[in-house]
This record gives sequence, structure tokens and C-alpha cells, in this order.
Amino acid sequence: GHRALEKFASAAVVHYDTGRDQPGTDGVSRLSPYLHFGQLSTAQVAAAVAPLGDAAGPYVRQLYWRDFAHHLLFHFPAMPSEELTPAFRAFPWLREDDVPGAVAAWRQGMTGYPLIDAGMRELWQTGWMHNRIRMNVASFLVKHLRVDWRVGLAWFWDTLVDADLANNSMGWQWGAGCGVDAAPYFRIFNPVAQGQRFDKDGTYVRRFVPELKRLPDRWLHEPWAADAATLRAAGVSLGTTYPHPVVDHKTARAEALAAFAHMRRS
Repeated sequence: GHRALEKFASAAVVHYDTGRDQPGTDGVSRLSPYLHFGQLSTAQVAAAVAPLGDAAGPYVRQLYWRDFAHHLLFHFPAMPSEELTPAFRAFPWLREDDVPGAVAAWRQGMTGYPLIDAGMRELWQTGWMHNRIRMNVASFLVKHLRVDWRVGLAWFWDTLVDADLANNSMGWQWGAGCGVDAAPYFRIFNPVAQGQRFDKDGTYVRRFVPELKRLPDRWLHEPWAADAATLRAAGVSLGTTYPHPVVDHKTARAEALAAFAHMRRS
């Protein structure tokens, strides 16, 4: 933990404001497991990056968010199981049984959306996931599949090496739109656009979804849109070597917004 902090404080922290959104690069601290298990403290980490002044500001703000999650859990001990925004207790969340096979595909990184699948495979293989990708996979579960956020919270709790009750709960409530200062529910990440924006050269997807590594960048984040010749040349057979999308983004978005409107009417 001390070596990781020294490495981050001496180099990567000055690029954190942009690097934190690039999952294919080494732009984040990866200190969360050491913070969770108490080998490092937030005060210790903040002190280590303080000599960099304003350049460390974007990272220090994330430390504040981490402590804020613990503040929330202290004052709202039901946060891991109950929406902090009361209106969302009427939201028509789906159960895992309501979408047969879809949650299993999400857990296994077989949704047919490469950025989502790369993130879920990174989690299973390493016990960790880049924060930009955490937001995307959470959005996919609670909005594309409309599955109860507690299903995702439980999976992260079982698989993350930095699984922290306060931060895990606040993060999932943020993604589901039902927490404190949460992302609005109607803000629905497009996993194709997110991949094209934050993994432009496909480094991240190719690392964790190697069956797509020969696809050109143009089609890497939406292989179903490639022509048959391109897929054949890349050795990709949709439905065989890589799945078709479990849901259509446009349709899923419309259904999520309709569910949100139903909750507001309630």
C-alpha cells in the first residue's frame, strides 16, 4: 500500500483529472483496497499528495467523497438496503427472475456490449474495476435491464477486493438515481458512446474481451453493426464467439424512462 501510494503521488496524480476516465491507462491510484482495510488512511493519502497543490485537487475531492459515504452510512444505517430518496421506493424495479438470463449475462461479461463485458470480466478476474466502468455497468443493470440496484450491490460486495459497505451502497444508489446527490435516473449511459469516448483505441476492451481484439476500432464497441466480411476477417461470429446484445439500447432507454415517469406519477 505504501509503495502504491508513493508511486501514485510521484507521477500519476498530476494527470488524474483526465486519466481517471481512461480505463485503458494507469491513470488512477488503485488505493481503494488499502484504504478499505486500513493500511492507509485518507488523511495519510491527502498529506502525500498535498505538495502538488492544485494539481492534486481532483483526486483529493474523491477522498472527500469516500469519507462522505461513511458519514452517510453513520446517519442513514439503512442505506445498503433502502433508497435514500423516498420516492424511489415506489420505482418498479425488476427482480432477477423477471429478466431470465440477463443478470447472469451481466455478471459473466456476456451482455453483447463490449465495454460492459470488459468491466464485468475485469471485476471477476482481478477483484477490482475502474471507476468510469463501475458507473457504466451499474447504469446498464439498473437502467438497461431495470433490475433492482441491490442485486448489483450484492454482486459487487461479493467480488470487489475493496468492497466497502459505505462506498458500495452510496455508489449504487448514485447510479440508480435514488441516493444523495445522485445522478438523475434519466441520465442513461450509452455503452457504445461511452466506449468510443473513453476507450477510443480499444486498449481496455481488447484486454478483457480478447475474442474481439481483431475488430477494427470503428466496430469494436458495436460489433453487431459491422458487416459480415469485417466480422469474418476478425474471427468474430455473433451468437457463437461473442453474444448478440441482450437488449437494444434505444428500446431499453425508452422503457427505463417510462418506468421513471410511472414512479413520478405515483
